[in-house]
Amino acid sequence: MIKHSELEILAKKPFANCKLDREKYAQVLTNIINSYSNGFVLAINNKWGTGKTTFVKMWEQDLKDKEYQTVYFNAWENDFENNPLTALMGELKTLTTKSTETEFKSTLKKAATLTKHIAPIVAKAIADKYIDTTNIREAIIGVTKGLTDVFENDVNEYSKKKKSISEFRTSLSEFIANTNKGKPVIFIIDELDRCRPDYAVSILEQVKHFFSVSNIIFILSIDKIQLGNAVRGVYGSDKIDADEYLRRFIDLEYSIPEPETGVFSEYLYEYFNFDDFFATPERTKFSELRFDKTDFLQIAKILFSNSNISLREQEKIFALAKIALRAFAENSYIFPFVYLFLTFIKIEKTDLYNKIKSRSLTIEQLQEDLFEIVGNKINEDNERELILLEAYLLTFYNNSLNS
Repeated sequence: MIKHSELEILAKKPFANCKLDREKYAQVLTNIINSYSNGFVLAINNKWGTGKTTFVKMWEQDLKDKEYQTVYFNAWENDFENNPLTALMGELKTLTTKSTETEFKSTLKKAATLTKHIAPIVAKAIADKYIDTTNIREAIIGVTKGLTDVFENDVNEYSKKKKSISEFRTSLSEFIANTNKGKPVIFIIDELDRCRPDYAVSILEQVKHFFSVSNIIFILSIDKIQLGNAVRGVYGSDKIDADEYLRRFIDLEYSIPEPETGVFSEYLYEYFNFDDFFATPERTKFSELRFDKTDFLQIAKILFSNSNISLREQEKIFALAKIALRAFAENSYIFPFVYLFLTFIKIEKTDLYNKIKSRSLTIEQLQEDLFEIVGNKINEDNERELILLEAYLLTFYNNSLNS
């Protein structure tokens, strides 16, 4: 298996297949919901590739098990819809029952009023010296009068829309209150930072202006840095304080703690079943190969510690390492320190990998590049492994230069 499949999320025990011990963080967030059930916006802020989607889906099932009504909305998969209000109301429709269908239809009609737009009229100014006929002059006068009427219509529509927003909120609040016996509805918006920038900003604006009602809690699963870039892109300026802008919409912010170093590596080792190579009878009968698994996991722990390597990138590195093992015979020497290091830089430091491959580095340059990657990871516990990595890598590279 090359690509990691989605974890099975089971009712009544949604975190049963979670290998990162994240159930406790879901309980923290549920306690926040119980404490502030009137309604707010919570952002779960972690970098892309850290497992936010899997976490929020597990947490959603946990909330369902606790008899909360939930809505899950993947913004990235739905940004083909120009008006987010249409999509958001479409998701809320899933909560309707026979007893609340009439209330929802009433809310839907009020939402329809908010989506109306007046087609803009563009008028071009024409200098008198270019006007040769009375008919054109009269046309200009007619356009001027038309613009006056349009402006008056705009003012009336503004007043109607303002009233409609108030009526929509009231109607939505009544629908939500009758949906779940007093418990708040949990509306999860995922992948907001990956969809079209204008769509992402529009969702934020509509959540703020239209959905700020009692008993509805929005969970935004985001990478705040990427979402901030989207905000700056929409407004066309790098000078916009994106953090300040996002604070207008987000009431609380929570970041899922990183798993303990090595935990995810051990999980990936088992998931990709590396033992079907390292632990075969053919290999284990050689004493010099019996520590390959230990060495492999140890160098993985070192490379992934104190760095910005996301869980998704770690998964990609393990997947590539497993594929490449197919090129080796069962009794081949692998030298796990060097093997995984080369796999690591093939993905994370492609330029260095290509220089090693083309033999365009000196021994001293390779040593400096190696130290740049692992220098800040050296401690008493891993000093031996890093010395072995350096010795093996430089020896093999030197041999390749002189072969």
